[in-house]
Amino acid sequence: MSRRYRRFASLAVIPAFAFAAAGCAEVNTTIDRAQACLEAPKIVGELTSQLTQLVNDPQAMEKALDDTAAKLNDLADSAANTTIKEASDKLAGTLSGLNVQNVNDAVDAAQKVGSDTAAYVKQVAEACSGG
Repeated sequence: MSRRYRRFASLAVIPAFAFAAAGCAEVNTTIDRAQACLEAPKIVGELTSQLTQLVNDPQAMEKALDDTAAKLNDLADSAANTTIKEASDKLAGTLSGLNVQNVNDAVDAAQKVGSDTAAYVKQVAEACSGG
C-alpha cells in the first residue's frame, strides 16, 4: 500500500466518524424528548398532590413552588422539544413568581397553580403526541 493511499484512507475515516457521531446526537435528542414527556407531568403531579396539604402552611407552599420551579427549569434546559422547553420555562417563571405570605395567598396560589399546571400538562401532551 502506497504512502499516499494510506493518508487518503485515514482521511476518509474522519467524515464517516463525524457522520456516525451526528447520528448518535439525533438518538439522544429523541431520548431527551421522551424523557421530558415522562418527567414533565410527574413534576407537576407531585406539586399538585401536595397543594391541599400545604394551604395552611404558606412557608412550605412557597418552598414547594420554588422547588418545582427549579425542577422545571432543569427540565427546560435539557428538553430537546422547543414546545416543552418553552412551556416548562413559562410555568417555572409563574411558580417562582408566586408570593405566598399567608393562608389567603396560599389559597390563591393553589388555584393559580391548578389552572396553570392543567394548561401546561395539555401543552406537553400535545407536544409529545405530535411526533
